[in-house]
Amino acid sequence: MPTLVLSAQDVRNLLTIDECIAVVENAFRLHGEGKTGAPGLLGLHLKNGGFHIKAGALDLGRNYFAAKVNGNFPGNRSLLGLPTIQGIIVLADGDNGVPLAVMDSMEITAQRTAAATAVAAKYLARKDSRVATICGCGVQGAYQLRALARVLALNHFFVSDLDGRRAVQFAEQLQWESGLEVQVRAFHEAVLESDVCVTCTTSRRYFLTRADVVRGTLIAAVGADNPEKQEIEPALMARSRIVCDVVEQCAAIGDLHHAIECSAVAKMDVYAELGEIVAGKKIGRTSNEELVIFDSTGMALQDVAAAALVYEKAVSARAGLSIEFAA
Repeated sequence: MPTLVLSAQDVRNLLTIDECIAVVENAFRLHGEGKTGAPGLLGLHLKNGGFHIKAGALDLGRNYFAAKVNGNFPGNRSLLGLPTIQGIIVLADGDNGVPLAVMDSMEITAQRTAAATAVAAKYLARKDSRVATICGCGVQGAYQLRALARVLALNHFFVSDLDGRRAVQFAEQLQWESGLEVQVRAFHEAVLESDVCVTCTTSRRYFLTRADVVRGTLIAAVGADNPEKQEIEPALMARSRIVCDVVEQCAAIGDLHHAIECSAVAKMDVYAELGEIVAGKKIGRTSNEELVIFDSTGMALQDVAAAALVYEKAVSARAGLSIEFAA
């Protein structure tokens, strides 16, 4: 069988944020129902960044396996004009190992990460949430805004970034695109006025603290995807209801890792994995006063679900380049 090669533009043409939210929610549900194997993770740290390899399998009517290799080099944009994250996904038939597709991972990573936040917000944000703050005005920040706007009746976004000019450009572009009010605001002021806060930065030291948030807020901690990254104060983790995408993974590379390391919380203090809540095994938010943190490190099953959808749509649309690797 030929293998499809799909570029970033191919993926953008084939995958919408609404579709991505739907398949990611289904992946969490299947995981919560115990119908998937444990997703795999391997990390390799280098001088200027690192690589992580995430792999998993899903039965979606057809058995799919996917492995993603992503490079994450925080200095790329300022030093080289290159994206921070670059990589590929290999999608294979889970029954016979045939490589079905090789595709750019950047668009899928961006969409599926934002989709996970949207799924978390659907179950964990207050239903009357109207204001959200996005900290980190990069590609991921834009997708986070778009995804949240699909699941909550938000009417106002505050955005913040260490690069003030970048924040202004981000706000102007996303306000024009979304039709919502998008305003640059000092981060700590913005969070106090927000119902939802998303942190999607490359920070190596926490910046969101107990003093910054009020009861009832949902915090989606997205940036920490290796043990060196951190966004959330351990003491804030300790006073919050913690929901993880994958507990073991968050304990190894997420903000939970840092909270455990300094003994602010223990692994047993985690309330649930998101899949358990989506599957109805545990209740999501139980009151408007709860402070909830979603520790999002990126589950491989999200990549499998999104890549499988892209592949099926590519076959239907006859998109991409076909290559016979075994020829």
